[in-house]
Amino acid sequence: MFVTGRLALLTGFGVVPVVALAMAGVPAWAVVGGWLLLCAVLLTIDVSLAASARTVTVTRRVPARARMGEPVDAEVALHNHGPRTLNALIRDAWQPTAGAGEGRLRVVVPSGERRRATVPLLPRRRGELVSAFVFIRSRGPLGLGGRQARHDVRGAIRILPAFASRKHLPSRLARLRELDGNTSIQVRGQGTEFDSLREYVRGDDVRSIDWRATARAGTTMLRTWRPERDRHVVILIDTGRTAAARVGDGTRLDAALEASLLLAALASRAGDHVHLLMYDRVVRGRVTGVEGAGLLQAITDAMAPVHARLVDTDWGGAFAAIRSLTTRPSLIVVLTAQDAAESARSFLGAFPTASRATTVLVGSVTDDAVGELATRRDSREDIYLAAAAERTIRDAENVADAIRRAGGEAITADPEALPPKIADRYLELKAAGRL
Repeated sequence: MFVTGRLALLTGFGVVPVVALAMAGVPAWAVVGGWLLLCAVLLTIDVSLAASARTVTVTRRVPARARMGEPVDAEVALHNHGPRTLNALIRDAWQPTAGAGEGRLRVVVPSGERRRATVPLLPRRRGELVSAFVFIRSRGPLGLGGRQARHDVRGAIRILPAFASRKHLPSRLARLRELDGNTSIQVRGQGTEFDSLREYVRGDDVRSIDWRATARAGTTMLRTWRPERDRHVVILIDTGRTAAARVGDGTRLDAALEASLLLAALASRAGDHVHLLMYDRVVRGRVTGVEGAGLLQAITDAMAPVHARLVDTDWGGAFAAIRSLTTRPSLIVVLTAQDAAESARSFLGAFPTASRATTVLVGSVTDDAVGELATRRDSREDIYLAAAAERTIRDAENVADAIRRAGGEAITADPEALPPKIADRYLELKAAGRL
C-alpha cells in the first residue's frame, strides 16, 4: 500500500473543523481524533477500490543494441487480468546513465486489456544497461492511496560507442576510390599492384613505361598501378590507467575508440584485413578474422563493455599479443597516451622494430586545456600552472622524438582531430605504396 499527497492535504484541511468546533466548546482532541478516523476510513475505501497491481503481466520490448548519445525507446506492456480498471503509475528501474529521467509513466488499462508505455532513454555510458524490475502503483478513485507491486522483468541493452567520427568517412572513401583507380587518378609507388596499360600522356612518370608493350603497339604504352589489397592493419588500444584521463567531454579511451572505428571502416573498404586488440595487463577485447560488413559490428560489440582500468599496461604482453594475431602486419596502430618520459620507459622498451614492410603509428590524444594554460601569465598561480603545462608539453615531445628514433611515427591531436588525422595517414601510406 502507498499514500499520496492528497491524503496529507486532506489531513491538514482538518485544522478548519478543529478550530471551528473548539470555538464552539467541543474538545479539540475529539475533533482531531474524529477527523483522523475519517481520513483513515476514506484511505481504506480508496485502497480497497484500487485495482490489484499483482494481477498484471508485465512484458518488455527493448532493442538489443543502441549507440551512446542517441535516443532509444524501451517499451513496457501491461496486461490487466483483474476485474477493475488499472490506473497505474509505472517506474522502470533503469540505471541513471540510461538517461530515463525521473518521471513516472501514467497508464490506464481496462480489465482484460493490454496497454504499452514507452520509456525514452538517452544512454550516456557504454556497456550493458540493465533494468531488473518494473514497479507499478495502482491508484484508487479518490487518489488518496493505492496498491503497489514489483515485477521482476529484466531488460538489457548493449550500448555501443557513439562513432561520431563516421562523418569523416565519406570524404576519405572518395579519396580511397581515387587511389583505387575508380577515377582517372592513379598512382605508382613501391609495392603497388599492376592494374592496366594505357597510352603515355605528357607528364606521366617515365619509369612506368612498358617498353615491350610499346614495341608491340607502335606507340608509347604506360603501366597503371593501384594500391595493394589484402594487407594487414592491427589496431592496439591501450586500456590502462592513462586511458581513463578525461579530455574534453570524454576520456582518452573514447577518442581511441573513435579513431579505431574510422580506420577500421576505411581499411575494410580498401580490402585490407583489420585486427583489433584492447589490452592493459590482459586482453579486454579482441577481433580478428572478421571481414566485410560484419567487421564494424564485431568491433563495436567488442568495444562496448570495455572501460579503462587503473593499472599500468604490460607493453611486453601487448606487443606479444599483436604477434599472435598475424605474423606479417603491414601497419600497426597503437592508440595510447605516452606523455611522460618516466611512464613511457616500458612502452619504448617493448616497442616493435619497424621495417620496410611494417609501419608503426602511435596515436595520442592531446588536451587543448594544457596548451591554453601554457599561455597564461596573469597571476602568480597562472605562472606556476603555465610552467607545469610547458613541462607536460615538452615531455610529450620528448616521447614523440623517442618513438621516431625507434622507427615509428607519432601522431598527436585533440579528440576531434585524431580520427581523421590517422585515417589521412593511412591513405598517405596507401598512396606511397608503403601499405
